[in-house]
Amino acid sequence: MTMRHAIDSRSDHDTMARSELILGGQKSGKSRRAELLARQWLAEHPAHRAALIATGQPWDDEMRERIARHQRDRAERVPGLDTLEEPRAVGELIAARSDANTLLIVDCLTLWLTNWLMPVEAEGASRRDWGMQSAAFLHSVREAPGPVILVGNEIGLGVIPMGREVRAFVDALGSLNQQVAGACARVTLMVAGLPLRLKDE
Repeated sequence: MTMRHAIDSRSDHDTMARSELILGGQKSGKSRRAELLARQWLAEHPAHRAALIATGQPWDDEMRERIARHQRDRAERVPGLDTLEEPRAVGELIAARSDANTLLIVDCLTLWLTNWLMPVEAEGASRRDWGMQSAAFLHSVREAPGPVILVGNEIGLGVIPMGREVRAFVDALGSLNQQVAGACARVTLMVAGLPLRLKDE
């Protein structure tokens, strides 16, 4: 397969997959890609709806401003996209809100994992509960009656971190990405704003 065929940089309509994992580095265009798919979905039929499940939490002033800016930008780019804030019970929310006419975006898996594994004060309980939560999440993705788009970071391509906790998080995220890729019908890697199709059932 040539690079010309491998890179799908079309800006027009793609066929909507049952489920799609969009991976990429920081500012690679992965969220914009998900928004493009949401715009296409909303334009296809008047009965179509779309919602974004936001997993980020406002830990500090910078994060609060970042979240507010993202909300403003999304409202301009995709006016019909609703926002649902859920930092932890993402699988339950997918199961509750998915239907044949509703497209759901989860942005992002990396922050969702952070919310479960990084809190020091509840580390033991979080790590025990994480196994059940991730299993329920994968089940909800596989069984969702409507399309689901999952956005996550690929952070395992750089220098191996020195800290034990950070190394453990990188390992956990790599495992999560592999499991989600296995559950999704399509997997897309974003590089410099261009989509590279890795899997398409």
